[in-house]
Amino acid sequence: MPIPTLTVIDHPLVRHKLTLLRRKETPTLRFQEVMRELSQLMGYEVTRDLALETRPVETPLTTFDAPILTGKKLCLVSIMRAGQGMLDGMRTLLPSARIGHIGLYRDQETLTPVEYFFKVPEDIEERLVILVDPMLATGHTAEAAVHRLKDAGAVSIKLAVLVAAPEGLRNFYDSHPDVPVYAASVDRQLNGQGYILPGLGDAGDRLYGTR
Repeated sequence: MPIPTLTVIDHPLVRHKLTLLRRKETPTLRFQEVMRELSQLMGYEVTRDLALETRPVETPLTTFDAPILTGKKLCLVSIMRAGQGMLDGMRTLLPSARIGHIGLYRDQETLTPVEYFFKVPEDIEERLVILVDPMLATGHTAEAAVHRLKDAGAVSIKLAVLVAAPEGLRNFYDSHPDVPVYAASVDRQLNGQGYILPGLGDAGDRLYGTR
């Protein structure tokens, strides 16, 4: 069985911007901006192991063999709706990546995910999939999203989240130990309603100003 891989991105800029998101007085527009910025910073680490090859490049002075991306093509997949905020930032960094969306919401009584939308590129099996969602709380939503991606043919998947709970990580890795997780923070715990503590509240509501 694969060994679960967790990467906590603790760069000072990442930690600073996450603090801005946590602050309850951060307004909606600023929350959106910071999430985009933070997602771009995380994108550098999530894509650190992308393969490179060399090709001849002519500069104004000479020609030499320069590195360029090769290997698998990319697909960014957002777990709607909160994942869209991270998707916007990642897409700025990776403008040629294909885009997919998975619509899931968490039933407030059972805390289980309910799917309402699924659309990914037809050649998903040929792409490295970076799945994004700000919060890994119970882990059930991300778990369900990865199951759907695998059913659609995806074989290479990474999960990028801003904040994870230990309970969510355990649940997620019970089902998908082969999927690396990248997080800006692993927080203390979940509360009785399945929200992360200290967390940053409901990321979707704060992103779109719906509460």
